[in-house]
Amino acid sequence: MCSMPNLNPVPDSVEHLEEQLKIIEKDAVVRVHPFGAITVGEQGGTLADLQGMASFVAGYSDDGRGVQNGEMMLDAMKQAASFGKVIAAHCEDNSLLNGGYIHAGEYAAAHGHKGIVSESEWGPIVRDIELVGKSGCAYHVCHVSTKESVEVIRKAKAAGVNITCETAPHYLVMSDKDLQEDARFKMNPPLRSEQDRLALIEGIKDGTIDMIATDHAPHSAEEKAKGLASSMMGVVGIETAFPVMYTYLVKTNIISMDKLLDLMVHAPRKRFGLPLNPEQDFCVYDLDAEYIVDPETFLSKGRSTPFAGWNVQGKCLLTVCGGKIAYQHPDFEWKE
Repeated sequence: MCSMPNLNPVPDSVEHLEEQLKIIEKDAVVRVHPFGAITVGEQGGTLADLQGMASFVAGYSDDGRGVQNGEMMLDAMKQAASFGKVIAAHCEDNSLLNGGYIHAGEYAAAHGHKGIVSESEWGPIVRDIELVGKSGCAYHVCHVSTKESVEVIRKAKAAGVNITCETAPHYLVMSDKDLQEDARFKMNPPLRSEQDRLALIEGIKDGTIDMIATDHAPHSAEEKAKGLASSMMGVVGIETAFPVMYTYLVKTNIISMDKLLDLMVHAPRKRFGLPLNPEQDFCVYDLDAEYIVDPETFLSKGRSTPFAGWNVQGKCLLTVCGGKIAYQHPDFEWKE
């Protein structure tokens, strides 16, 4: 698991990062690899202590916030390149948001909601690709959601740019036509159009999109109870990511099981330099187990998911990390 830096305190220095590292050492039952912030407080005004944090982090990100200043992003990329670390960018141009909170599509127009235009995502990607050429940085785009982003990244890869990207399960199986007046459908970036969804599927199939990440955001029930306009952005994803992808991509023959494992396990580890010992780190799934997604059964403190009520296959029975049982389903008996 990679923990993102939208925390309090923001891990923008070794001192602030150490608070998180102490909690991880004390409480984590799986391996947690923190990301350091790109800018102090994720506020975009001053670069964080990238050098000081380099040996402790998987990479750098201002997750949830786009770095608006191109010169600052270039400086960050140059430093990250010198440490051999990845810049993982949440790409969002604040000047194009105009108070939007769902996709600027048919649902927003029909229901009087303020929309987020696609260019707010793909515009910064275009900028950053140019900066990668100047810096030699390893660059990763978080939670890609638009067809334009896929095409821009596809062309950059063909030109030899050191770029990878991810999307999330909800963007692959839902679009703005699935929206309801409920904040469990509100995340950033938002659910886009059906054309965007199909472009993401093609990006998965042809290798333009390298990874599927959860973008897990465990907000409280109170934070998600204020409707589409006023609730916090973000949905939980850890407990639904594999079963949803297995059910709706693998079982439908869109991709193979090997491809899914590469997208969710191997490609992320390779890009961010994270070790894997398959004899000590593994999960056991019952791929035939069919059930309804019920957020009330989640172990996460967050319960807001757009997949509530979905029928899925693939139940996690056991998680082993470092040779120790991290999770065991109450109905599963493990014999070593």
